[in-house]
Amino acid sequence: MARVFVYGTLKKGQPNYKHMINTAKGLAKFQGRGRTVEKYPLVIAGKYNIPYMLNIPGTGHHVAGEIYSVDEQMLQFLDEFEGCPDMYQRTLMRIQVVEWEGKGGAGEARVAADGVLECFVYSTATYPPEWVGLPYYDSYDSSGKHGLSYVLRESR
Repeated sequence: MARVFVYGTLKKGQPNYKHMINTAKGLAKFQGRGRTVEKYPLVIAGKYNIPYMLNIPGTGHHVAGEIYSVDEQMLQFLDEFEGCPDMYQRTLMRIQVVEWEGKGGAGEARVAADGVLECFVYSTATYPPEWVGLPYYDSYDSSGKHGLSYVLRESR
């Protein structure tokens, strides 16, 4: 099992969460909530209002999201879904655990004493330079005050 931190449309209550609970795509088990240890710019960009975490450590906010344990099948699905490695790149990032529900057998790693885990995160280093000038968010909600509702793939 691998740990994945999601900050956008794959979180509970967001437009693509249905994929996280679709066992035909693999297994994803909610473990808890967290935020990035380093600051990153989280922007909403493009004509479909997609959330992107720009891979510019030290800029922006500590981005909030959810931590999942996923199997290899789900990780492969997420790579395809996120357009990895072209649109997003899957990299390991340090995530500070805010709230932990993770349970599991003896083989499952526990949260470190400092509350920090390494998780895979889909961020991007391949973005138009003007995105750096967009507003930065610390948390994503498709129906947030920003008024930039995500456009589902099936509606594009």
